[in-house]
Amino acid sequence: MEIRISKTKEDLAEAFSIFFKSLVEVSETANVAVSGGNSPRAIFDFLAEHFGDEIDWRKVNLYWVDERCVHPGNEESNYKMTNDHLLSKIEIPKDNIFRMRGEDNPEKEARRYSELLSKNLPQENEVPQFDLVVLGLGDDGHTASIFPESMELWDSEENCVVGTHPTSGQKRVTITGKVINHAKAVVFMVTGDGKADKVREITRHQGDYKDYPASHVNPDTPDFIWFLDESAASELD
Repeated sequence: MEIRISKTKEDLAEAFSIFFKSLVEVSETANVAVSGGNSPRAIFDFLAEHFGDEIDWRKVNLYWVDERCVHPGNEESNYKMTNDHLLSKIEIPKDNIFRMRGEDNPEKEARRYSELLSKNLPQENEVPQFDLVVLGLGDDGHTASIFPESMELWDSEENCVVGTHPTSGQKRVTITGKVINHAKAVVFMVTGDGKADKVREITRHQGDYKDYPASHVNPDTPDFIWFLDESAASELD
């Protein structure tokens, strides 16, 4: 695990963009899964504005880590956020975009997306393998859409399952731990001091870290990186 701390959110966005560009350059095809949440918005904006013309998007196949079970035009949709802040600003072929269908029956969509990953991605130990999985961190220690209250989903044998938000009860389709941990590269992008305590507990193995799904992200790859701004890293030594 590597921790990279940037002074500001914009500096973090630049650091991630450089990393992403390099990954695409050395890949024949880059299969990438992205997340929703607050942190990616500014990062996607920066990536599109400053690196949009420098990346061969024809080489990028874009998937999602998770999706809220809403229509793709809904403000809560992870697809809509990615489209508004990245996809609408770059030249990426439509055939390279593989969104989760949040408007469909959750269980049916989880099965469809599981099969899609098995069909489209190369296999590593019979598990679909992404070139890059981009994760966020919830203030309760969740990642993807697997929450502390439903840790059993992390260890599911399926590629995708249906998670439930513990407060709102909203259904979400999410990839599982085995898919995340089989990726060639995994990055967390975390900004803001509101998550500094969880960053410390998880990366330093303190407190109740074992109860947090994000603590179980442990891919067998040297490219496991936490991109943090100074606020998110404020409780680290």
